[in-house]
Amino acid sequence: MIGGSGQNGGVTEIDWERLRAAATEVMRHAYVPYSKFPVGAAALVDDGRIVVGCNVENAAYGVVLCAECGVVSSLHATGGGRLVALSCVDATGEPLMPCGRCRQLLWEQGGPECLIEARGGPLRMAELLPHAFDVADLEAVTGERPVPVVPDRLAAWRGRGTVFVHPDLSAGQQVWTAYWERSAGDTEGAETGVLEEGPSWDEPAEAITWGLARTPRVVVVDASGTIFWAGEGDPPLEIPTRWAG
Repeated sequence: MIGGSGQNGGVTEIDWERLRAAATEVMRHAYVPYSKFPVGAAALVDDGRIVVGCNVENAAYGVVLCAECGVVSSLHATGGGRLVALSCVDATGEPLMPCGRCRQLLWEQGGPECLIEARGGPLRMAELLPHAFDVADLEAVTGERPVPVVPDRLAAWRGRGTVFVHPDLSAGQQVWTAYWERSAGDTEGAETGVLEEGPSWDEPAEAITWGLARTPRVVVVDASGTIFWAGEGDPPLEIPTRWAG
């Protein structure tokens, strides 16, 4: 164990010298017959243990495993947890910066506060990977507001036709609904027909989102019968006014 434990079992200090020594030792086991560029990495886990990895090359160059990949595999193979700090070294035992792909891996397993050894002193992952993509971005569209799903039987029609959004009544209350029309916006003279009827929503924005998952052509018809463009791009000549509701 190379870090002391805090009140909640977290690591309170990092012995970078010992962490770098572990990375240097595993670097000597790297499999690098093609690049001759061995890399070793060692990381401190939040429970105090060390996990290590070295790069492993392949005759198909694109499927090389970076040393940090080995660290992440070792992390989960030995019980999981969160990475607190990582030292990655080259053949001379000097600090080496993780590549872009590995920064994404380290962000997933250690988050923005995970420390990476650098020649000028440790850097936070937030500094190495600013504006990172992570689970929060997935949850933004798959959590409370799921992306509308187009039924498999209609997938071939995606991107075609027009969705018309309009008000309706349900139990005496105004709601919004929509339908996906298969000919409007397609080839001239195409057979008409409704592909799919939408459910009811309290707000037109939800109906528009449903429509945009199906086609870039979305039209809103309000209670007075006025037509507005709510689709992608500039409004077409026949529907010059964009929906602002």
